[in-house]
Amino acid sequence: MRKLILISLCLVPTLSFAKFINPLEFDGSDAQKQEVIQYIKDRVKAVYCDGQLNMCQETTLRMMEQENLKAFKEASQAKDKKIMESVINTYCNGSLNMCDYTTINMMYNQNHKASKEELQW
Repeated sequence: MRKLILISLCLVPTLSFAKFINPLEFDGSDAQKQEVIQYIKDRVKAVYCDGQLNMCQETTLRMMEQENLKAFKEASQAKDKKIMESVINTYCNGSLNMCDYTTINMMYNQNHKASKEELQW
């Protein structure tokens, strides 16, 4: 599933979305909750309905929206701001166009884990 998500996000045309909310700057307000929800809905629709995947089915859309919301909630609890900012910069501010909360959370977790590891024989 993760490979499908990553591959599909690479195929998304650059579109205008609702405002991206940095998970670490989330204040829990109703206004920000609505912005997060709208961003997720716009992004999922772009990937699965407006992109090259042609997987625009209600079950797929709801499943991916839920996955992104779950990832946002988890990412909002991240402890290492430096790693999170680096991930957001890479996947949201670069040319990759993979700025969804599932990718951000997954890559944050992987980078956070890797930051504690060292090469050993």
